[in-house]
Amino acid sequence: MARMFWIGGLSLLVILGAVAAGYSWMKGPMYRPGDLRSGKFKAAAPPVQNGATNRWTMEPGIELYHFEEGSGMPLLIVHGGPGFPPEKPWQGGSLLARHYRTIYYHQRGCGNSSRPISRFSTPNMYANMKLLNEQLGLPEQIADIERIRQILGQQKLVLVGHSFGALLVALYAAEYPEHVRAAIFIAPADLIRMPSGKDSDLFEQMRPRIPASERQEYDAYLREYFDFPRAFQRNEEQSAEFYGRMSKFYRLATGINQTAGNPNSTGYEPLALYCSMGQHHDYSAALRRIKAPVLVLHGANDLQPEAASRHFASYFANARFLSIPQATHFVYDDQPQQFASAVENFLSNLSQE
Repeated sequence: MARMFWIGGLSLLVILGAVAAGYSWMKGPMYRPGDLRSGKFKAAAPPVQNGATNRWTMEPGIELYHFEEGSGMPLLIVHGGPGFPPEKPWQGGSLLARHYRTIYYHQRGCGNSSRPISRFSTPNMYANMKLLNEQLGLPEQIADIERIRQILGQQKLVLVGHSFGALLVALYAAEYPEHVRAAIFIAPADLIRMPSGKDSDLFEQMRPRIPASERQEYDAYLREYFDFPRAFQRNEEQSAEFYGRMSKFYRLATGINQTAGNPNSTGYEPLALYCSMGQHHDYSAALRRIKAPVLVLHGANDLQPEAASRHFASYFANARFLSIPQATHFVYDDQPQQFASAVENFLSNLSQE
């Protein structure tokens, strides 16, 4: 089962700040809610599908791997990481599949889906960032959700976003509110505004929990992680190995032994999403206009503080918050029955509202 985490807000700011010091244009995001509807970025409808049972065609050359369980109203699950997709259904997801059609997919640029960039052909950092944003960044990740909606033939979707995937779901809802029936956020990455508060700094939360004997290696890894220009020197395969290495330190900090089934499942996608968000952004105004019902689930034993999940919930006009005892960042596997019950209760009330 894929278990990974989102990159903490303050640490992300450090990464992007290393670039922004030399590139003033990076102070703002490369994507803002409404950019797809305005035509700033392409959001073409998907072509006629080729009939493959586990691959959707988003556009020429781009296919997304997917799998599903159950039948009934579809629940589209958007994974976190960024770039660490599930290899099999969640335990709690399988319980939901008794009544719903649970659909998992691997985002473009990771897992078994298409990876359109293998290496950069120019040393021009701005050109490389622009390429990443346009092919793997927020515009295309959000547009892919809209394409999936069209492929599924649904006027409205129920979306389930875990960790960083919660940010993707939130931004999709801001871009296409008329196509969202409800949104469920699990341990959401509180990156609606940047810079964010101390509760959103994953790296800082991890360090004191890592055994002292491993901290020197961790600090060296972070120095390389924060060397943003160096990131563009790695090819896609090297990027997958480098970002996948973070799972070791997360395991040391949390004691969670089950990590991403394929540690090399990611590639350039994390880098692309960082470019999209920029050093500073504030998506909160767009989120406050979302009227769809929202459920935010938090694991009481998550490394991410409850305050961060509650803060994320506060951006939505029609949100409910629930903390699940004895659960970590991976509520759906730690407490599958409580997770499924919470989701089922939430969805059963949709027809009554």
